[in-house]
Amino acid sequence: MQVAAREPDGPTLELEKKAGFPAKRIAGVDEAGRGPLAGPVVAAAVLLDPGAIPDGLNDSKKLSAAKREKLFDEICASSHYAIALGAVEEIDRLNIHHATLQTMKRAVEALPFLPDHVLVDGKFTPALACPAEAVIGGDGRSLSIAAASILAKVARDRLMLDLDAAHPGYGWARNMGYGTAAHKSALEALGPTIHHRRSFAPIRKILSPDS
Repeated sequence: MQVAAREPDGPTLELEKKAGFPAKRIAGVDEAGRGPLAGPVVAAAVLLDPGAIPDGLNDSKKLSAAKREKLFDEICASSHYAIALGAVEEIDRLNIHHATLQTMKRAVEALPFLPDHVLVDGKFTPALACPAEAVIGGDGRSLSIAAASILAKVARDRLMLDLDAAHPGYGWARNMGYGTAAHKSALEALGPTIHHRRSFAPIRKILSPDS
Protein backbone atom coordinates (compact mmCIF):
# COMPACT_ATOMS: atom_id res chain seq x y z
CA MET A 1 0.00 0.00 0.00
CA GLN A 2 1.22 3.50 -0.81
CA VAL A 3 0.36 6.61 1.17
CA ALA A 4 0.14 9.93 -0.68
CA ALA A 5 2.32 12.80 0.43
CA ARG A 6 1.02 15.83 2.28
CA GLU A 7 2.63 18.88 3.90
CA PRO A 8 2.73 18.36 7.67
CA ASP A 9 4.36 20.62 10.19
CA GLY A 10 6.86 17.86 10.87
CA PRO A 11 7.05 14.12 11.52
CA THR A 12 4.64 12.62 14.04
CA LEU A 13 3.56 9.19 15.26
CA GLU A 14 0.30 9.34 13.31
CA LEU A 15 1.22 6.62 10.82
CA GLU A 16 2.77 4.47 13.54
CA LYS A 17 -0.42 4.70 15.63
CA LYS A 18 -2.56 3.78 12.64
CA ALA A 19 -0.46 0.63 12.33
CA GLY A 20 -0.91 -0.24 16.02
CA PHE A 21 1.93 1.56 17.81
CA PRO A 22 2.89 1.25 20.63
CA ALA A 23 1.17 -2.11 21.17
CA LYS A 24 2.74 -3.33 17.94
CA ARG A 25 6.33 -3.06 16.82
CA ILE A 26 6.49 -0.52 13.99
CA ALA A 27 9.76 0.00 12.14
CA GLY A 28 10.73 3.00 10.05
CA VAL A 29 13.06 2.47 7.09
CA ASP A 30 14.96 4.93 4.93
CA GLU A 31 18.06 5.09 2.75
CA ALA A 32 20.88 7.47 1.92
CA GLY A 33 22.98 7.53 -1.22
CA ARG A 34 20.76 6.61 -4.16
CA GLY A 35 22.09 9.42 -6.35
CA PRO A 36 25.87 9.67 -5.82
CA LEU A 37 28.41 8.53 -8.38
CA ALA A 38 30.53 6.84 -5.72
CA GLY A 39 30.13 4.87 -2.53
CA PRO A 40 27.51 2.44 -1.27
CA VAL A 41 23.84 2.99 -0.67
CA VAL A 42 23.00 2.78 3.05
CA ALA A 43 19.68 1.82 4.65
CA ALA A 44 18.57 1.97 8.25
CA ALA A 45 15.64 0.43 10.12
CA VAL A 46 14.53 1.83 13.47
CA LEU A 47 12.08 0.64 16.13
CA LEU A 48 11.48 3.60 18.43
CA ASP A 49 10.94 3.11 22.15
CA PRO A 50 7.63 4.88 22.88
CA GLY A 51 9.00 6.03 26.23
CA ALA A 52 12.31 7.38 24.95
CA ILE A 53 11.86 9.09 21.60
CA PRO A 54 14.62 11.68 21.06
CA ASP A 55 13.51 15.29 20.67
CA GLY A 56 14.06 17.01 17.34
CA LEU A 57 13.67 14.06 14.96
CA ASN A 58 13.11 15.25 11.41
CA ASP A 59 14.00 14.56 7.80
CA SER A 60 17.81 14.33 7.90
CA LYS A 61 18.08 16.80 5.01
CA LYS A 62 16.47 19.49 7.18
CA LEU A 63 19.01 19.09 10.01
CA SER A 64 22.52 20.43 10.38
CA ALA A 65 25.39 17.96 10.42
CA ALA A 66 25.96 18.64 14.11
CA LYS A 67 22.29 18.01 14.92
CA ARG A 68 22.30 14.79 12.91
CA GLU A 69 25.37 13.55 14.78
CA LYS A 70 23.75 14.30 18.14
CA LEU A 71 20.51 12.59 17.17
CA PHE A 72 22.40 9.62 15.73
CA ASP A 73 23.85 8.88 19.16
CA GLU A 74 20.49 9.42 20.88
CA ILE A 75 18.64 7.14 18.47
CA CYS A 76 21.25 4.40 18.84
CA ALA A 77 21.09 4.66 22.65
CA SER A 78 17.29 4.58 22.89
CA SER A 79 16.05 2.41 20.01
CA HIS A 80 16.40 -0.95 18.35
CA TYR A 81 18.05 -0.32 15.00
CA ALA A 82 20.05 -1.83 12.18
CA ILE A 83 22.13 -0.31 9.40
CA ALA A 84 22.95 -2.10 6.14
CA LEU A 85 25.17 -1.31 3.16
CA GLY A 86 24.60 -1.97 -0.51
CA ALA A 87 28.04 -2.17 -2.09
CA VAL A 88 28.99 -0.57 -5.40
CA GLU A 89 29.28 -4.05 -6.95
CA GLU A 90 25.68 -4.81 -5.96
CA ILE A 91 24.48 -1.47 -7.34
CA ASP A 92 26.20 -2.13 -10.67
CA ARG A 93 24.85 -5.69 -10.82
CA LEU A 94 21.23 -5.06 -9.84
CA ASN A 95 20.79 -1.31 -10.59
CA ILE A 96 20.36 1.30 -7.88
CA HIS A 97 16.62 0.74 -7.42
CA HIS A 98 16.85 -2.97 -6.72
CA ALA A 99 20.07 -2.62 -4.74
CA THR A 100 18.36 -0.07 -2.50
CA LEU A 101 15.39 -2.37 -1.87
CA GLN A 102 17.75 -5.26 -1.09
CA THR A 103 19.67 -3.07 1.33
CA MET A 104 16.46 -1.98 3.05
CA LYS A 105 15.47 -5.64 3.33
CA ARG A 106 18.78 -6.49 4.99
CA ALA A 107 18.36 -3.65 7.47
CA VAL A 108 14.91 -4.87 8.53
CA GLU A 109 16.11 -8.47 8.75
CA ALA A 110 19.03 -7.38 10.94
CA LEU A 111 16.71 -5.99 13.63
CA PRO A 112 16.60 -8.08 16.82
CA PHE A 113 13.03 -9.14 16.03
CA LEU A 114 10.65 -9.00 13.10
CA PRO A 115 8.46 -5.88 13.17
CA ASP A 116 4.68 -6.15 13.02
CA HIS A 117 4.61 -3.43 10.37
CA VAL A 118 7.20 -1.43 8.41
CA LEU A 119 6.93 2.14 7.16
CA VAL A 120 9.26 2.74 4.21
CA ASP A 121 10.16 6.14 2.81
CA GLY A 122 9.38 6.44 -0.90
CA LYS A 123 7.18 4.74 -3.48
CA PHE A 124 8.32 1.14 -3.09
CA THR A 125 8.77 -1.46 -0.37
CA PRO A 126 11.20 -4.36 -0.22
CA ALA A 127 9.92 -7.93 -0.04
CA LEU A 128 9.59 -8.59 3.68
CA ALA A 129 8.14 -11.26 5.94
CA CYS A 130 5.81 -8.67 7.48
CA PRO A 131 3.42 -5.99 6.18
CA ALA A 132 5.14 -2.95 4.67
CA GLU A 133 3.80 0.45 3.65
CA ALA A 134 5.41 2.92 1.25
CA VAL A 135 5.14 6.52 2.43
CA ILE A 136 6.00 9.29 -0.03
CA GLY A 137 7.83 12.02 1.88
CA GLY A 138 7.91 9.70 4.86
CA ASP A 139 11.01 11.20 6.45
CA GLY A 140 9.00 14.38 6.98
CA ARG A 141 5.85 12.58 8.16
CA SER A 142 6.85 9.66 10.36
CA LEU A 143 9.13 9.91 13.39
CA SER A 144 10.30 6.33 12.83
CA ILE A 145 11.27 7.02 9.23
CA ALA A 146 12.89 10.31 10.24
CA ALA A 147 15.03 8.43 12.76
CA ALA A 148 16.02 5.93 10.06
CA SER A 149 16.89 8.76 7.67
CA ILE A 150 19.27 10.22 10.26
CA LEU A 151 21.02 6.91 10.90
CA ALA A 152 21.41 6.19 7.18
CA LYS A 153 22.68 9.68 6.37
CA VAL A 154 25.20 9.88 9.21
CA ALA A 155 26.47 6.34 8.64
CA ARG A 156 27.01 7.01 4.96
CA ASP A 157 28.63 10.41 5.52
CA ARG A 158 31.09 8.85 7.97
CA LEU A 159 31.95 6.16 5.45
CA MET A 160 32.50 8.73 2.70
CA LEU A 161 34.84 10.70 4.97
CA ASP A 162 36.92 7.54 5.41
CA LEU A 163 36.92 6.93 1.65
CA ASP A 164 37.94 10.54 1.04
CA ALA A 165 41.00 10.03 3.23
CA ALA A 166 41.91 6.92 1.25
CA HIS A 167 41.20 8.49 -2.15
CA PRO A 168 41.94 12.21 -1.98
CA GLY A 169 41.22 14.48 -4.90
CA TYR A 170 37.54 13.78 -5.51
CA GLY A 171 36.22 15.98 -2.72
CA TRP A 172 34.13 13.25 -1.12
CA ALA A 173 34.40 14.90 2.30
CA ARG A 174 32.36 17.76 0.81
CA ASN A 175 30.23 16.19 -1.93
CA MET A 176 29.72 12.74 -0.34
CA GLY A 177 30.14 11.16 -3.77
CA TYR A 178 27.49 13.21 -5.55
CA GLY A 179 28.20 14.38 -9.09
CA THR A 180 29.24 17.95 -8.40
CA ALA A 181 31.25 19.92 -10.93
CA ALA A 182 34.41 19.46 -8.84
CA HIS A 183 33.83 15.71 -8.55
CA LYS A 184 33.30 15.36 -12.31
CA SER A 185 36.43 17.42 -13.02
CA ALA A 186 38.42 15.13 -10.73
CA LEU A 187 37.01 12.10 -12.54
CA GLU A 188 38.23 13.47 -15.85
CA ALA A 189 41.69 14.13 -14.41
CA LEU A 190 42.15 11.10 -12.16
CA GLY A 191 39.77 8.50 -13.56
CA PRO A 192 37.33 6.37 -11.56
CA THR A 193 38.23 4.50 -8.36
CA ILE A 194 36.96 1.09 -7.29
CA HIS A 195 34.30 2.97 -5.33
CA HIS A 196 32.72 4.61 -8.37
CA ARG A 197 29.47 3.18 -9.75
CA ARG A 198 30.35 1.91 -13.20
CA SER A 199 26.71 1.51 -14.21
CA PHE A 200 26.08 5.24 -13.77
CA ALA A 201 26.24 7.24 -17.00
CA PRO A 202 29.09 9.70 -16.11
CA ILE A 203 31.36 6.83 -15.05
CA ARG A 204 30.34 4.60 -17.95
CA LYS A 205 31.11 7.43 -20.37
CA ILE A 206 34.65 7.84 -18.99
CA LEU A 207 35.30 4.10 -19.12
CA SER A 208 33.84 3.66 -22.62
CA PRO A 209 34.00 7.07 -24.33
CA ASP A 210 33.12 5.68 -27.76
CA SER A 211 30.11 3.60 -26.67
